[in-house]
Amino acid sequence: MREDYTSMKIRNIAALANAEVLTCEELLDHEVYSACGSDMMSDVLAFVKEQGLLITGLVNPQVVRTAEMMDMRAILFVRNKRPTPEILELAKQCEIVVMASPLRMFEACGLIYESGLKGTALA
Repeated sequence: MREDYTSMKIRNIAALANAEVLTCEELLDHEVYSACGSDMMSDVLAFVKEQGLLITGLVNPQVVRTAEMMDMRAILFVRNKRPTPEILELAKQCEIVVMASPLRMFEACGLIYESGLKGTALA
């Protein structure tokens, strides 16, 4: 565990966001150290460093590829968005927990932030 970040178990994030876990339930006890909310993967690639959770409403395979490149452990799809079976299979191969929440991104980010998980500062 990194001492310079507050961490949160993925299972706690799922509970906060009233999310259904769609992949990798066996990894729910892993911790994440920060989160990023964005529908623009170019912003995630440009500004995110050492994140653990990606919160998005964008549903395409690029989301999983971006999360994999950025070493993220989990993706939370918001706004009742449901990934396709192909996206879920890719996430399983990458060992990334995928969750689906009925919350809007603003609400999900706010609840998770308020519960102690923060983002990282921009350089």
